[in-house]
Amino acid sequence: MGKRLTVARRELASLRSEKTIVLAILIQLFVAAFSSFLAVGLVSLYDPGSVSNQFVVEFGVTGEASEDIVPVIEERDGWRAVEYGDESAAMRDFDRGAIHAVLKVERLADGRAHVSAVAPDGNVRTTLVVTQIKGVLEAFERHERTRLSSRLTRQPVELPPDSSSSPYFGFTYTVLVPLLTFLPVFISGSIAVDAIAEEYDRGTLELLRVTPLTATDIVDGKMLAMGVLAPVQAGAWLALLSLRGTSIANPVEILLLVTGFSVGVVTMGATAALAFRERKQAQFLFSMGVMVVFSATYLLTESPANTVAKLAIGSPTEVTHLSVVAYLVVSLAAFAGLRWVVGKRGLGS
Repeated sequence: MGKRLTVARRELASLRSEKTIVLAILIQLFVAAFSSFLAVGLVSLYDPGSVSNQFVVEFGVTGEASEDIVPVIEERDGWRAVEYGDESAAMRDFDRGAIHAVLKVERLADGRAHVSAVAPDGNVRTTLVVTQIKGVLEAFERHERTRLSSRLTRQPVELPPDSSSSPYFGFTYTVLVPLLTFLPVFISGSIAVDAIAEEYDRGTLELLRVTPLTATDIVDGKMLAMGVLAPVQAGAWLALLSLRGTSIANPVEILLLVTGFSVGVVTMGATAALAFRERKQAQFLFSMGVMVVFSATYLLTESPANTVAKLAIGSPTEVTHLSVVAYLVVSLAAFAGLRWVVGKRGLGS
């Protein structure tokens, strides 16, 4: 074990000269440390409707059935309805920026409502306004369903339930936490490729051969350094998130999941490097392999990102716990398989 630790310390010490890796770690540190501040701007991109409380959207409403949609608009704090007798007057105010959108509501012969919406084109507020128009139409649809429910002869398709959760909560646990936990894993796998492939490129493998180290010792030491790096980073990021006010419910189990993925991804990187021994080819194979494998996990009952989100929120299911165990078992089996191959075949020339 001492030989493996020596190789691991050598690899970790060499990372300080890798500017790209150091920069990547610093970026993750910045995101984790200032997560609350960054979430304000990022959520506006993730969910533009979340900023509606700070921006009141004024809708110019016209048409013969305009009075039906006005109460729907007025019941929301972020919306305001301005009624117009004809569409041309509404368009004039829209063109000069007095209102943000125009809604023309007409009743068809069968009683259905037909709404034509006009939104600004090429304006910085376009995305927000379009999002709010969608919200108005969804609210109007629910209002119409309730008002006309007594006339139904058959049950229509149910609308999705209203979501009352904060977009900041959803963004933090479904995007930010999985990002900070899995990004170190992928970086560790990429470093593992370089750590082994560069021994062949630089010819330093021969120097390792004259030491008491076996082929298994060399690979184990390199993989130990890269495999430990990801859980340590993920633990630091989770601690920083907790200090910034983001509660993490099951940090130990999340770190076990990260450890399992780290072992698996580092094993993939080491396998690619040992198979090709040329950095560019090995990195390409590793990148493609990680993309295919990680994408395939979304076909499972519960994807890794969902597993992390459920653990962090504090609502894991039995499937969540079984997923953590399964990822650990599969990764350790892959690692054992690689060690067996290296022990049989060595590192080559």
